[in-house]
Amino acid sequence: MSASTSPSTQAIRFGTDGWRAVIAEGFTFENVARVAQAAADYWRDHPTPGRQNRVAIGYDRRFFSDRFAECAAEVFAANEFEVILTPVATPTPAVSLAVRDRSCIGGVMITASHNPPMFNGFKLKSHYGGSSDPETCQAVEKYLDRSPVRRMPAAEAAAQGRLDKLDLRPAHARAIRKLVDFDLLGSARLRLAHDALFGAAAGAFEDLLKNTRCKVTSLHTEHDVLFGGLSPEPIPRNYGPAIEFLRRRPHDLCLVNDGDADRLGALDGRGRPLTTHQVVCLILYHLHENRGLTGRVVKTLTLTSMVDKMCAAWGLPLLETGVGFKYICPEMIKGDVLLGAEESGGIGLPGHIPERDGLAAGLVLLELLARTGRSVGQLLRQLERRFGPHRYGRQDLHLPQDRTARLLEKLRSQPPDRLGRTPVSDIKTFDGVKIIANNGAWLMLRGSGTEPVLRIYAEAATESEVERLLRLGLRWTRQV
Repeated sequence: MSASTSPSTQAIRFGTDGWRAVIAEGFTFENVARVAQAAADYWRDHPTPGRQNRVAIGYDRRFFSDRFAECAAEVFAANEFEVILTPVATPTPAVSLAVRDRSCIGGVMITASHNPPMFNGFKLKSHYGGSSDPETCQAVEKYLDRSPVRRMPAAEAAAQGRLDKLDLRPAHARAIRKLVDFDLLGSARLRLAHDALFGAAAGAFEDLLKNTRCKVTSLHTEHDVLFGGLSPEPIPRNYGPAIEFLRRRPHDLCLVNDGDADRLGALDGRGRPLTTHQVVCLILYHLHENRGLTGRVVKTLTLTSMVDKMCAAWGLPLLETGVGFKYICPEMIKGDVLLGAEESGGIGLPGHIPERDGLAAGLVLLELLARTGRSVGQLLRQLERRFGPHRYGRQDLHLPQDRTARLLEKLRSQPPDRLGRTPVSDIKTFDGVKIIANNGAWLMLRGSGTEPVLRIYAEAATESEVERLLRLGLRWTRQV
């Protein structure tokens, strides 16, 4: 066991969901060890009743993620924690489930989720099996470099009984099978394509559905740390190969997961991309209309306003939060939440962990098709007939954080009274600036919590109106 007495002074900040940085630039073994030591010190000083001095640690398929995870494990072991370390790349929700079900005080997931391949990250999970809240993340930041980093070689930790390697995926698979009518799925004979985007979900749906009559075709399951040249994010611009495949070989549905499998995207069986907003609305429809469930709906303010209309029609309480599942998680812990959802494809389900789970959400969407016998297109048209068309667009612009801050401050202090030709009815400023017109269209600008990027979001009844709103947002950026 060793201790370092001269920690780096490089600043480390937690963003929307943990700490992320470019590999070998900010995300180094030294910095991973610093953050692990801070988390160990924090959890030591803040014990949770009924929880053991134990952590679960997992990792995705990014470059050296397994080595970074082992580094964190060595730090926790040296600080007298019991460590459960996954031996293979593992979906984030499987780690969160293990934290909750194995009496851990917390957990760590080495992943940068959907970020470009050069990034990696350190996600903190709390004892309840979800993302640590902002207060916990800020508290861990304050513990950085309070004490020297201690590390115990993995082999020594294992010999002393402090480190156990355990595959967490089977327990997760058992848990999410219980969330759906598996007898119905087993006899449905659905044809499912699954695009893992080279991430930790590779092969997951083949395993989940192996004893059913569903036929699963898996795409992009190879371990490629460059993710085929894409960012492993379940959004239409990354669906090109899947679209081409489905046009040649139609299926009933294609599910897409991000790099650590906590988010979900989808295409219909013939290669037409669904937005994450459509995926969320389909799942909400199924949970309430087909299963008859009720409860609060919690959504981030960048998610489609169709959810608002659905909740109003069905008498479901709706709560809107800032961007990031760390704001949804506390509401799920309180209970009585029917659905928690965010624009980026993060979906939390009742009766499960207070965490987004792209595999669980995918099974629920598949259950919807099995229950109704309808195609994705038929179901979406049914929703639009009732709640109106909702078209959405997002543009990410690389912009220094100081310029983003000036732009948002200007919009807060001098908000427009019209969105194009339409009067503004409301402005929300609790996470970025969201400007809502009285016809329901909206435009929102906010800075990314993980990158020097300005995100511009828009929703309206037509594609042309969405494009016009996005252009308006871009024009505003040139004013600062």
